[in-house]
Amino acid sequence: MASDEWRVANELSTFNNLMAISGTHFNFPDQTAFYKGKVRDVYSIGEDLLVMIASDRISAFDVVLPRAIPFKGQVLNQIAAHMLEATADVVPNWRMASPDPNITIGYRCEPFKVEMVIRGYLTGHAWRTYKSGLRVLCGVTLPEGLKEHDRLPEPIITPTTKASEGHDEDISCEQIIAQGIVSESDYAQLESYTRQLFARGTEIAAKQGLILVDTKYEFGKRGDQILLMDEIHTPDSSRYFYAEGYAERQANGEQQRQLSKEFVREWLIENNFMGKESQTVPAMSDEWLEQISARYIELYEQVTGKTFERQDYSGADERMEQAVLRFLSHKS
Repeated sequence: MASDEWRVANELSTFNNLMAISGTHFNFPDQTAFYKGKVRDVYSIGEDLLVMIASDRISAFDVVLPRAIPFKGQVLNQIAAHMLEATADVVPNWRMASPDPNITIGYRCEPFKVEMVIRGYLTGHAWRTYKSGLRVLCGVTLPEGLKEHDRLPEPIITPTTKASEGHDEDISCEQIIAQGIVSESDYAQLESYTRQLFARGTEIAAKQGLILVDTKYEFGKRGDQILLMDEIHTPDSSRYFYAEGYAERQANGEQQRQLSKEFVREWLIENNFMGKESQTVPAMSDEWLEQISARYIELYEQVTGKTFERQDYSGADERMEQAVLRFLSHKS
């Protein structure tokens, strides 16, 4: 994309009439570090706090796409806040407050260098692996005779390494422990928490007429305590099917109605992009951005059962900055 086709101003992007938060550059009191992730801007405050701002950036195949999606960050942050609150009795988490639709503030943790992926259905990466002829994924043996989107006999955990740059890689439980990435006792706790969270997420989804297909969780340590970190059960970290008609569609060999960003990955694949070095991200039109935004908003409303209230992008920088400053002043 040519530089004159888009602009970033701390960091509000405008594409024709579409606005989105493509990034932030704040300087908060007692700020000690700043980290720009694929989607979130993370500010370290003192020794113990993190301010995590969900931008509207979107990534796929571990590549940040060149155009941000209106309201995507708000959707992610508000679903995550909803789900962290709904699972706090199951697993302790890092969240302290969400003072703005795009912001969560919580405890700083030392992250484990793995992402705990759990799958209840043969979909996405698991299906692509299975379709290629392989029957072992992350050390887990898959049964013969399965079709795409079939429910697995029981949920399987398929961890990945947590890459700061480039692609995350599949890894088995045995490799994680043997390589000293996570201790055996901590890993056992991570697996237990992962299964408990997936069970709760499945219950929450079922109440909304949805199936939680697969998801990933990130954990860290604060002292000796393991805490759930980051976002959970959002369209960036999870995949949902509509429960109504699932069995009929599966029996008839039809595609499932799903809520996730898998449709973005599928569009990229159709346009010959899977994040490989020789490939170029296809152009993203305003119409396509609007479609992605609408799908994210649909997922928010389906997952939470709440009506999505679009925030005004004018003055977004000041709104977010003041929300953090108010929290920090009350905290001190």
